[in-house]
Amino acid sequence: MVDDQLIIGTVWYVVFLLSTSFHEAAHAFTAKKYGDLTAHNAGQTTLLPWPHIRREPVGMIVAPLISFLIGGWMFGWASCPHDPEWARRNPAKETLMSLAGPLANLLIVVISGILIWAGIFAGFFYAPDSINFDSVVASHQPGMAKSIALMLSIAFTLNVFLFAFNMIPLPPLDGSSLLKYIIPKDSAHIFYHAMSNPTFAITGLIISWKCFDFIADPLQCAALNILYPGSNYH
Repeated sequence: MVDDQLIIGTVWYVVFLLSTSFHEAAHAFTAKKYGDLTAHNAGQTTLLPWPHIRREPVGMIVAPLISFLIGGWMFGWASCPHDPEWARRNPAKETLMSLAGPLANLLIVVISGILIWAGIFAGFFYAPDSINFDSVVASHQPGMAKSIALMLSIAFTLNVFLFAFNMIPLPPLDGSSLLKYIIPKDSAHIFYHAMSNPTFAITGLIISWKCFDFIADPLQCAALNILYPGSNYH
């Protein structure tokens, strides 16, 4: 039992690191593409986890390990530096940079879903009767196939949540970049000032987390019913 938990925890952490690194690398790459080299110069235009761990060791190491020990799944965070002056001068490009992270997570969801269906079609996997975070798909055989099914299950579920959570339109989450198109232009300076205020960001994060509690289960059910049409998971 302990060995099984160790294996599951290791797979969770590998998937968490790769998913979070891909999210931040997408931010950095998009910012570089549109003229802000801040994150690129910090070494974050990479899928390798170390530059992202070095910038946010608590969010990338401590928080995910503690959350797994407490709840059986991993929560954490990372960050990508950018030039605020570049963001003010280029609001549309800054929005694309912000949305690139969640869209990277959505891409992982799509790829995971395709691989799950490929495995089912090939006869390696099947849709289980009962689904949780790490059993979105099951393997007919032990060993490597079972490990791959576990990894794909976690990748699918984790990145559904990362995409949806980061798209909540409250600072400091990526979806908040869409607010600038809703608020009046003469209030934009107030918005940018609030975005840089740690108290405002912490408040937004707490509200987002509380709201996410109410949508997490319906969100997972919706994703599963898209993955398995007609299955009526609930």
